Amino acid sequence: MITIGELSGRTGVATSALRFYEERGLITSERTTGNQRRYRRSTIRRVSVIRAAQRCGLSLDEITEAMAILPSDRPARRDDWARMSSAWRERLDERIAALELLRDDLSSCIGCGCLSLARCSLLNPQDSAARLGPGARYLIPSRAK
Repeated sequence: MITIGELSGRTGVATSALRFYEERGLITSERTTGNQRRYRRSTIRRVSVIRAAQRCGLSLDEITEAMAILPSDRPARRDDWARMSSAWRERLDERIAALELLRDDLSSCIGCGCLSLARCSLLNPQDSAARLGPGARYLIPSRAK
């Protein structure tokens, strides 16, 4: 068993975030007689997977849903992790495709910020902002929409 400080140190995640993860049911702890949290060492992997999933753009709801299939009575094994990660495959494939499209379309962006050119496929496909008036419609919050 490790303390919240040790878990924080091993994962690089703030103790406040660890308490939040626990409130969300993503990780669990046991309490000492002095009411201090103690975590299984296997929690290090769970927290690391949570952080990696967040960095990939998955929401906490998606992470919570996928991690719910992991066993709570023992450390997760390789097959448990594989089953859990398969739930993310489609979402990650969609994200990869969106990032590739963004990367490819950036080469045609003139970078001036007007966002109202008919050829801007990033934020203004088919010049949909033209109906809002001239100028950088999406960059002028008080005049946007």
